[in-house]
Amino acid sequence: MYIQLNGQVLSYEKQGEGRPIILLHGNGESHKIFDVLTRDLSRNYTVYAIDSRGHGGSATPKEYHYNDMADDVIRFIEALSISQPLLCGFSDGGIIALLVAMQRSDLLSSILVCGANLTPRGLTGATRRQIKSLYRSDPNPRIQMMLLEPSIQPEDLAAIHVPAMICAGSDDMVKPKETQTIATHIPQSELHIFEGATHGSYVEHSGALAPVIRSFYPA
Repeated sequence: MYIQLNGQVLSYEKQGEGRPIILLHGNGESHKIFDVLTRDLSRNYTVYAIDSRGHGGSATPKEYHYNDMADDVIRFIEALSISQPLLCGFSDGGIIALLVAMQRSDLLSSILVCGANLTPRGLTGATRRQIKSLYRSDPNPRIQMMLLEPSIQPEDLAAIHVPAMICAGSDDMVKPKETQTIATHIPQSELHIFEGATHGSYVEHSGALAPVIRSFYPA
């Protein structure tokens, strides 16, 4: 399905029936990374899986900024009259979820954030070097965005007024201290570390998040 919002055409899928969940993927991906999770959750929830601008089936913008992507999600919720969804984001999608909740907690019931960082320095040094190398070989503005953004101060997270579940893998490319900082500065938050998991192994084409979601956001 497609919807035009904010001067941008977004592609999304909708499956299931029940309390609403919106899934947001990471950089260079599409909603298809949630294939296993969506099949599981759609038995009891209405699941919306969005392709961020410039990803999957969505239109390509001239520039990439996390704040623009967050605005897309806000307008998506309003346009489809989605009532108090759980906003679940992975990696770049987690950053977007934080920004949406900081601006419009009133639209949400809760957020679940996986592998997000507040600034580029919240990533491990090895990860930043890898992204820089990738950008030198492929100067894609989507990659550049990860080197320049986001710019969220820990105290900004106090604006989030809904329950939050903050997740990461024990072997994540986000520094453990960064994940802890996010969990500490959101007033109503829980921290869940997936032991033995990398940045995306518990999210991409995996159902590992499903029991965490069901416990945190009962159907």
